[in-house]
Amino acid sequence: MKMSKKKVIIAIVVAAFVVTAALFWWRTEHGDNHDTSVQLYGNVDIREALLAFNSSEHIAEILVQEGDRVKKGQLLANLHTELLDAQLGSAKAMLDAQQQVVAKLEAGSRPEEISKGKAELKAASAKAKSTRDSYKRLLRLVEKKLASDEDVENARSLADVAEAQQEAAKHSLALLQAGPRKEDISVARAELAARQAGLVLAEQQLENANLYAPADGVIRNRILEPGDMAFPSTPVLTLAFVDPVWVRAYLSEGMLGQVPLGAKALIRTDSYPDKVYQGWVGYISPTAEFTPKSVQTEELRTRLVYSVRIYACNGQGELRLGMPATVSIELDQTLDATMNTCGQE
Repeated sequence: MKMSKKKVIIAIVVAAFVVTAALFWWRTEHGDNHDTSVQLYGNVDIREALLAFNSSEHIAEILVQEGDRVKKGQLLANLHTELLDAQLGSAKAMLDAQQQVVAKLEAGSRPEEISKGKAELKAASAKAKSTRDSYKRLLRLVEKKLASDEDVENARSLADVAEAQQEAAKHSLALLQAGPRKEDISVARAELAARQAGLVLAEQQLENANLYAPADGVIRNRILEPGDMAFPSTPVLTLAFVDPVWVRAYLSEGMLGQVPLGAKALIRTDSYPDKVYQGWVGYISPTAEFTPKSVQTEELRTRLVYSVRIYACNGQGELRLGMPATVSIELDQTLDATMNTCGQE
């Protein structure tokens, strides 16, 4: 009789264990429909930029140290600029010279030049008339045998030369009055545009000798030092963009429909256990992946999960790269897109 009672007790215990295990499995696989929130576990992640000069020269100064917080547009480092300064000065001088050439062509002939041309034409005309009259007088004298044929021929040549000089003076005056050709002005203007572009290029090359912060952040590493040779392909500084940061976590497939993009979240860390950071779901991966290798149980490794990023503002710099974090997300919440920016925190 005692043996029978003992068997009954054992059967009851086994049955209770089986039922408990089945319920645990069911809740693990399908979730508890009465849960109002979900907790995720992950690590803080940030973006970084490798900052390099857009020029090749020796580094003159690096104005920041590792750990310094910098603002967007802040000067971080610069190169030696002796050669670039000389190139800029040359470009300015060449531009000034070409501007004078264009101004001269556009202004046309000066009144004094036109007056001089008129005077030269008048003198040439008078000389042409004088030599022609002399030639005609000698022709009459030849008929009376008072002049030789050689004198007449010389007088004729002088008259022809004087008339040619008169014609040349006339055309010179016409050119002065008409001013420069349009084609010459166009060529000069094109050359001026080229010189202006050359000046812009020289100014930009000089500006490329400065390295500015592309955004607010923290200097994580000084890769080069003053005196090192900088190249566009060689980073000088590493800048961490620390606001916003995000917690990289993973969602199971069953939770995808309950955690929408833009949902508000609460973030807690072991470093500041009494502080809660406001965040939002800013990214859900469109593709599934196996549970990361950092999760060491064989059962969890074989499950497919979706990577998510829960963004948070980090104005005080308390959330640091790699820091473990716990994320709580209320289910079935009303989305408020205006809260999903650091400016609204």
